[in-house]
Amino acid sequence: MSGKNLRPLQASDRTDADGKPVKNVLLLAIPDNEYKLMRADLTYVDLPSHLSLHEPTQKIEFVYFPNRGMVSQVVVTKDGRTVEVGVVGREGYVGAGLAVVLSRSSVREIIQIAGDGFKMKGNALVRVLRSAPQLQLILGRHAGLQGMQVAQTAACNRLHDIEQRLSRWLLMTQDRVGSAVLPITHDFVATMMGTDRSTVSVSAAVLQKKGIIEYVRGAVKIVNRKKLEKAACECYGVIQQFESELALS
Repeated sequence: MSGKNLRPLQASDRTDADGKPVKNVLLLAIPDNEYKLMRADLTYVDLPSHLSLHEPTQKIEFVYFPNRGMVSQVVVTKDGRTVEVGVVGREGYVGAGLAVVLSRSSVREIIQIAGDGFKMKGNALVRVLRSAPQLQLILGRHAGLQGMQVAQTAACNRLHDIEQRLSRWLLMTQDRVGSAVLPITHDFVATMMGTDRSTVSVSAAVLQKKGIIEYVRGAVKIVNRKKLEKAACECYGVIQQFESELALS
């Protein structure tokens, strides 16, 4: 076997079976031998805005590893009201329950910002996990992180005012999208935050007047991130610390 064949995969080299590049952080973090176990079962998919990946109480059929874009984890009440309790970007995956032996989830998982990534059948992931201890560890840790994010977000939604919550949400979104321009509307943000459009619009206008954000066509642009961090509640820092600890572990 040549030395070239023995060379470890670099982040820029890792692809699915069809040659589509992998940018998801979790898929890049696992050892080569474990990635090869799941490579054939990964299917590249476009993730258009508002696509539902999972509905509450349904069996988890697929897991998703975003390359780009952002997924919202939403609680839906019987009367149809919704509130976002977590977000997932290329740092994570959707369908985390499978890593901790749960086949169902109580949240709706919906594409908030369009992107792309890979999907994998849930039963295929369960099979691979039996022979992939590092993958199991990484996915389990991320499932734990998602649980902490949900708890912190629930507290934030109950205890902090809308301007603080909006600032925290914009920061978390930018972290996952990797751009200062966020393709979002007030209507959708209001739905995710469990409030009405006018409340979001008033808070966004305050942030714009302070020179923190500005409106562009069909999007919000963050123009001063440092001020946005000051406008956010402590929940952003707490969640960021969770994520930093996961990245260092």
